[in-house]
Amino acid sequence: MIILIMGVSGSGKTTIGRLLADSLNWQFNDADDFHSLENIEKMRRGIPLSDADRIPWLQDLQTAIAHWLQDHQNVVLACSALKASYRELLVIDSDRIKLVYLNGSFELIQQRLQQRQNHFMTEKLLKSQFNALEEPNNAIFVDISQPLEVIVQTIRTALGI
Repeated sequence: MIILIMGVSGSGKTTIGRLLADSLNWQFNDADDFHSLENIEKMRRGIPLSDADRIPWLQDLQTAIAHWLQDHQNVVLACSALKASYRELLVIDSDRIKLVYLNGSFELIQQRLQQRQNHFMTEKLLKSQFNALEEPNNAIFVDISQPLEVIVQTIRTALGI
């Protein structure tokens, strides 16, 4: 099974994804690690990525997901997956890929991004992230204002694992 943890930058995808993977003894992967150096530099400069920028990244993620499924690996993947069209590319087997949407207010996430250091995604891009976000209709919605342990347990309970 693959659990795709999605949401805007600063919603806690990596932190929650790592905690969830550790609690399940599963592999963790961060979609940020699949970005090209050009995309990372663009975001570091505060320039939002276009769909054209994202296509090769999404294709690389799709390939990785296909391999994980083929190899029957259990993986937690942190990935923004902001648009429905992106999720359509990534969720290639809806029986074995489950979406978890980390939902929070602009103000809470902005505050988190202001405190974050050493990451290429800055608060300058948060508005563009919210503008691009198409909330999923087939995901587990999780309120990110809760304590981390509660969030992880909520996800595990919702998935029955």
